[in-house]
Amino acid sequence: MQSRLQVFLDSYELMPSQQSAYRHHHSTETAVLKVYNDLLVAADSGLVSVVCLLDLTAAFDTVNHDLLLLRLERQFGLRSVTLLCFRSYLCGRSYRVWFAGAASRTVFVACSVPEGSVLGPRLLIMSSADLADKAEEHVLDI
Repeated sequence: MQSRLQVFLDSYELMPSQQSAYRHHHSTETAVLKVYNDLLVAADSGLVSVVCLLDLTAAFDTVNHDLLLLRLERQFGLRSVTLLCFRSYLCGRSYRVWFAGAASRTVFVACSVPEGSVLGPRLLIMSSADLADKAEEHVLDI
């Protein structure tokens, strides 16, 4: 599912253009080099630069399933069986911990994407794909 999703996203150029993770020929190194280059170009032009960094460590835990599914449908064009597969993957999950022969209570997951999965990071990126659009809308260079 992950490889088919990635082929779909790459074929239609649906990933945010400034996104470095999970794209061919992009990495954290290319992201750092872009920021560094942009800062040097701005300084050479006599411009002032501001860098805004977002801490997304808890972002996986805050993705609303209904909003993500709506975005997958409306922004990325996923339909029918594909969308139902993603609904099944995201919704109705639960967990509990076993330790020393005792189990915790079952916790039902109301929101989040699985962080340790191959799909989770891509779904997180897709859920926040419009951030770049918002930055451009407010004439911010990203």
